[in-house]
Amino acid sequence: MGHAEVMACSIGIAAAVGPAFAREIAPAVEQAGFTALWVNDIPGHDALEVLAAVAEVTETLGLATGVLPVDRRPGEQIVARVRALDLPVDRLTLGIGSGGLRRGGLDAVRTAITRLREGADARIVVGALGPRMRRLGATAGDGVLLSWLDPEIAAAQAMEAHHADEGAHAALYVRAALELDAVPRLEAERDAYAGYPAYAANFARLGLSPADTVITPETAAARVPAYLDAADEVVLRMIIADPADSDAAARFIDRAAELALS
Repeated sequence: MGHAEVMACSIGIAAAVGPAFAREIAPAVEQAGFTALWVNDIPGHDALEVLAAVAEVTETLGLATGVLPVDRRPGEQIVARVRALDLPVDRLTLGIGSGGLRRGGLDAVRTAITRLREGADARIVVGALGPRMRRLGATAGDGVLLSWLDPEIAAAQAMEAHHADEGAHAALYVRAALELDAVPRLEAERDAYAGYPAYAANFARLGLSPADTVITPETAAARVPAYLDAADEVVLRMIIADPADSDAAARFIDRAAELALS
């Protein structure tokens, strides 16, 4: 797989919305022409279970996790869960990350990649902030999952991944609110991440304002194309005022398709 592939756009949701909600919206995501549905793994909610529901109601839509933290979901457990749920590995991207590990994160992720290679024939991407973890994802895995970046820095990090391995896939998570009533939730999530030490340090290291790393209704027309130019795959993480509102989700999917796929 070379990085000269056609640029792709996907939709992201949180596992907390549950399998039933994901099953309801997934056909619209597929029919609109998006590449994949990415699901954030959250304590108390299983991204792989949500993806199993998505797989039941779609035929070609990619299924991806963003990301499974290997400190609480080791590689062998991920493999066992993929098998138990009978997930279609030909459509599956396993996004993994170091989670809350303060030490040994690189080794833990490297071990998880080995276990996943042995047990699940799926694409593996690594959620990474720092250069060593990004290089690990590009070389030992199949690519990287970037997040909380502006288009310029995202493009530089994607190019870095391609230089490390020309076949590396550079995916980019971008939080997006496409209706005004969703902006407060977007700002709350942005501010929460900005308060996490690892992300705060990364923003400072890159000289980034957190506000420059998200998409709002006012900036969407310019920033969606800019992000699409920056990475192999852009995941528009759906932010809507009520996470359980399927009508708002449908409007998000329609608007995102207009911006990214038309």
